Amino acid sequence: MPKMKIKKGDLVEVITGRAQKNGGDRGKQGKVISVDTERQRVLVEGMRMVKRHTKAGTTGRGARTGGIINQEAALHISNVMLVDPESKKRTRVGYRLETVERDGRDRTVRVRFAKRSGKDL
Repeated sequence: MPKMKIKKGDLVEVITGRAQKNGGDRGKQGKVISVDTERQRVLVEGMRMVKRHTKAGTTGRGARTGGIINQEAALHISNVMLVDPESKKRTRVGYRLETVERDGRDRTVRVRFAKRSGKDL
């Protein structure tokens, strides 16, 4: 299974699906809420909204819950692309090795960067 290059909290853009003018999400940008590495799916804030019918119940205070709620559904990882923090356009993700001094020792760490601008993510 390939490594997931998109992480929770990243700003992504939907690159496939129905166009915005037809009620779809293609071209919209949103923040990643969660990442499911096993199924290769991401939950993006405000994208692919679906209606869920929840069973009626009561909370500890006696308030009634349930009814029809709108919530996000998962998108496949291949349908979203990371947004460059500098230009706010979509970009590919790259990795580079950097040596960092920690606790008096040199350590090699992998750093994610946007290929469009070269900025660290």
